[in-house]
Amino acid sequence: MHVTTEEVNPSSKDIDAQGVEEIFAIMNEQDSEVAAAVKRAGPAICRAINDAVDTIRNGGRLLYVGAGTSGRLGVLDASEMPPTFSVSPSLISAVIAGGHQAITTSVEGAEDDEEAGTRVINNIGCNDMIIGITASGKAPFVLAALKEGKRRSIKCWLLTCNDVSYDFVDGTMAVITGAEIVAGSTRLKAGTATKMVLNMISTIAMIRLGRVYRGHMVDVVPSNDKLRRRALRIVQELTGCCADRACELLEMARGSAKTAVLMQLRENDYEMAVQLLQGAGGSLRQALEKEAK
Repeated sequence: MHVTTEEVNPSSKDIDAQGVEEIFAIMNEQDSEVAAAVKRAGPAICRAINDAVDTIRNGGRLLYVGAGTSGRLGVLDASEMPPTFSVSPSLISAVIAGGHQAITTSVEGAEDDEEAGTRVINNIGCNDMIIGITASGKAPFVLAALKEGKRRSIKCWLLTCNDVSYDFVDGTMAVITGAEIVAGSTRLKAGTATKMVLNMISTIAMIRLGRVYRGHMVDVVPSNDKLRRRALRIVQELTGCCADRACELLEMARGSAKTAVLMQLRENDYEMAVQLLQGAGGSLRQALEKEAK
């Protein structure tokens, strides 16, 4: 199998003989190509996102399975979902070859462990969805998880930075970033592309599921001072009320910014606002439009 991320980049053949400014220019130019590679893979990425949205709407969960840098990026993306969108940690979760230790330390041989890859699917149901993440498209741990997932009729997608094709996945997001400036170091362009795509998958899914309103993260969990200030600002900006009123609303809404917004704009009490949001599937926009009719 041809793996472009393992090739030597023509732009960097003499990079070790150049100065900082020259190396910076080469790296910056190479990085500028990443967004275009993601755009070219857009149709497949959008199909995967639609599958993720359908999965979650139907009560399923999304699982990232990765190894090395790819696995760490999956863990990073999944870990941001609960505080940003107030969802259960199990809704979008991640496993990495080598387990928790591999998040901060390289675990030699972990990505080659096919049996471990198969085992991570043990707690995944047929209504869930798996996204395997491997820049090379070859990590045995990841491919074994996808094979086992497909055997169990689970929706399976692959995110890779090489041109690969397998019959045990429902689709492949191939973001072809080409050779790295350090051959094989896929924490560079491939890692950047992977981070961008995972951002898109999780964020667009949450937007489509009503977790964002007018560009605001209205499901933010105000668990620290910064996030409490953000929730306060969201209520003020979306309702036009003063800071004191926004603080009062958030207290009555038990910290929920979107509940507070609905209470102010529709003059509902807490119980009615919660009921309206539940009837709208958690979407503030739909709750406001439904109430206005």
